[in-house]
Amino acid sequence: MAEQKSTAPEGKKPGLIRRLWQWWRRPSRLALGTLLLLGFIAGILFWGGFNTGMEMANTEKFCISCHEMRDNVYQEYMDTIHYSNRSGVRATCPDCHVPKEWVPKMVRKIKASKELYAKTFGLIDTPQKFEAHRLTMAENEWARMKGNDSQECRNCHNFEYMDFTAQKTVASRMHDEGIKAGQTCIDCHKGIAHKLPDMRGIPSGF
Repeated sequence: MAEQKSTAPEGKKPGLIRRLWQWWRRPSRLALGTLLLLGFIAGILFWGGFNTGMEMANTEKFCISCHEMRDNVYQEYMDTIHYSNRSGVRATCPDCHVPKEWVPKMVRKIKASKELYAKTFGLIDTPQKFEAHRLTMAENEWARMKGNDSQECRNCHNFEYMDFTAQKTVASRMHDEGIKAGQTCIDCHKGIAHKLPDMRGIPSGF
């Protein structure tokens, strides 16, 4: 007579698997509610952490935490009217270099991530290297500001709110001509907060 094998221990496994599969296909309202609640809480925690990290990375303190910025352009910036002026209003690094709108800000942050490569490989870690790359970095920033109509400048300075009669004659005339020509701030105000790169060899009208 053939030996009969016990199927009791194995008989429970299909039942358990079947019950799990049925629960997965038709979860209870309590399970759905729990999943939705956990997802909602996780979303809040993720967004809060992401936003906090983003704001921390969007401060002057963070910008000059790298000696490449602190020892070069930041030193130049401290000698300008954007750093110290009669009204006490200061434009910090992110005010000029990071858009305030969320989507443009994210785009800017993603593009700026390539700076980690330069940091890692020491592309501008000495004053000599920094000067060698200054023109390229300046051209990239000028092009960005030209592309967004100098939006960061216009957050504080706007043609529509300017009283040309209170400006010096030359400034008033140049602003009037700039409006008519469809120019933007960066067309004329390169080097307003940082030393201009060596422009020798650059075609006139750049």
